[in-house]
Amino acid sequence: MTKEADVAAAVSGFYQALNILFTGDAEPMKNAWSHADDSSYMGPDGLYLRGWEQIKAMWEHVGALKLGGCVNPKQLNTVVGADMALITCVESGENEVDGQAETVGIRSSTVFRKEGDVWKVVAHQTDLLSYLAG
Repeated sequence: MTKEADVAAAVSGFYQALNILFTGDAEPMKNAWSHADDSSYMGPDGLYLRGWEQIKAMWEHVGALKLGGCVNPKQLNTVVGADMALITCVESGENEVDGQAETVGIRSSTVFRKEGDVWKVVAHQTDLLSYLAG
């Protein structure tokens, strides 16, 4: 496989993991991420987390919320370098909060880093979602 194909597979895996997370299982999302101290997360909940331990705890919390629904990347743009890749997109779909469907339509940037033979998420940043922020 080419680097581009490997990154495309990592991106697909990240969004598959996100949608599995919405069912309550955080393990695939935790596996998609780098476990390094230089990882960072600035997500739709307004948090700014640095380091794997903080990010891991957040994914476990989000999994426990069982938000339901499905979110996928639209207008995806990918830039691949030697050991780093950047995607920008609009994350589009919906979650379910307190029995109500909530629309997701937020800008997102995700950085992947090649660690050994595997591309892992090292940074993720999105717009805020009103039903998560606060």
